[in-house]
Amino acid sequence: MAEAKSYHVMAETDRVPVEVAVGVLIERDASGRETRFLMTSRPPGKVYEGHWEFPGGKVEQGESIEEALRRELVEELGITIGQAHPWQTEVMDYPHAKVRLNFCKVYDWTGELDMREGQQMAWQVLPVEVVPVLPGTVPVLWWLAAERGHEGVTHSG
Repeated sequence: MAEAKSYHVMAETDRVPVEVAVGVLIERDASGRETRFLMTSRPPGKVYEGHWEFPGGKVEQGESIEEALRRELVEELGITIGQAHPWQTEVMDYPHAKVRLNFCKVYDWTGELDMREGQQMAWQVLPVEVVPVLPGTVPVLWWLAAERGHEGVTHSG
């Protein structure tokens, strides 16, 4: 029997992920329980245009996740955030890019929400009503469902 040989071929999944900071903006009720969360649509002209996601963007050279998130939310939404609470990380291998999504919960911000890139916004609860949902957003909905004791579907499609 011939010895099995393995050959390593550079696959798409071997790409180094781009670091992305993502903000899950959450409102709380009077007793401190998490309620609605903000979702935004992908702007016109971008990959996955019109898909719904949580706002954020690429981490630039020398930035921390929180610094990148602060910059991105000013650029995209016109708000200044308080503390960003690191929450979950997910690697997504899209056809156009491999990304490491660094999700942070954000409870405090100042300024009026202003969709500066032509995107739409919607405050949501589970199950979310906006469609279509970006694939990298689906795990976040599952995590929120688990934390909130939500059973059943988290989104359509």
